[in-house]
Amino acid sequence: MSYAVAAALQSAIYARLSADTALGALVGDAIYDALPAGALPDLYVLLGPEDVRDASDKTGGGALHRFTVSVLTQNAGFVTAKAAAAAISDALVDAPLTLARGTLVGLHFERARAQRIGRGDMRRINLIFRARVADET
Repeated sequence: MSYAVAAALQSAIYARLSADTALGALVGDAIYDALPAGALPDLYVLLGPEDVRDASDKTGGGALHRFTVSVLTQNAGFVTAKAAAAAISDALVDAPLTLARGTLVGLHFERARAQRIGRGDMRRINLIFRARVADET
């Protein structure tokens, strides 16, 4: 197994989402790896946790990354959050990402969960994706 491709995968995902015009029309540049200090916009995207498992085979090292991309909003209802979630899915599923290290073998949608947070109007959609990577080093 190799975890060495994790940073390259995350960077490529962030770059892909940041460059996506459909997502940008909804959230602007509010795509975060870590929440910034101060007030947050009404709608934003947060790169979240990942779970990584060995996917090495006889051809070399590799890993299966299950990672979360979250859409959070203060807007009433789920409509704007679902639009942003759809844009994220469209941008990432089977995306031809070029990694600084290693190779992306495949990137697929696995599942999503939409929920209210607390008693207020906060909504969150967690999108779970799985990416298979190979490490050529």
